[in-house]
Amino acid sequence: MPLPPGAITALPSSEQVLAWTVDDGSDSEVVRLYIEFARRSGTRLTFFLNGSYPGWSEHAEDLRPLVASGQVQLGNHTWSHAALTGLSDADIVAELQRNHEFISSTFGVDPRPYYRPPYGYRDQRTDAAAASIGYTSPVMWYGSLADSSLRSDQEIIDHAHQWFRPAHIVIGHLNYVPVTRVFSELQQIIADRGLTTVTLNDIFDT
Repeated sequence: MPLPPGAITALPSSEQVLAWTVDDGSDSEVVRLYIEFARRSGTRLTFFLNGSYPGWSEHAEDLRPLVASGQVQLGNHTWSHAALTGLSDADIVAELQRNHEFISSTFGVDPRPYYRPPYGYRDQRTDAAAASIGYTSPVMWYGSLADSSLRSDQEIIDHAHQWFRPAHIVIGHLNYVPVTRVFSELQQIIADRGLTTVTLNDIFDT
């Protein structure tokens, strides 16, 4: 489908597709386990990474084949998880550009035009600054695993039951171990509902 203007919150599709997107990467072991899960299960994921976290460099060799095949898509989440609305235009550009260069040099892909503003903080000014270097599509979400902070296994499963629905963009995080203990349960919810996981590149023609 053509890429719509402005922010993307859900998938413009009537098909049984789900965009499971995952942010940050502050825990290197969680990064490793997500990569292992993707390789083992074939689940299609979009990682909005912060290059300042060392796990992305530590596990780059394992992630590169999944990125090259298109199973895992990489998006820009700024270098240091900076709240863009509190930065100058120049600093917004610097945060995105530094992370862009890390992604390009480490994984050999251009993540544009997709970026996720940390905390969801964005406005017309931040959008314009990002767009000035090609990041024209802020990606928001329509449901969350709520694991940006520490949650129990059951809380994460409950959120998946609530939000793993057709055409939803769901946000998770690579920061705490509990989600890695319930991958099989999350995969089962997807299977029971007849959903197919997709990346943004699977849906949109850029």
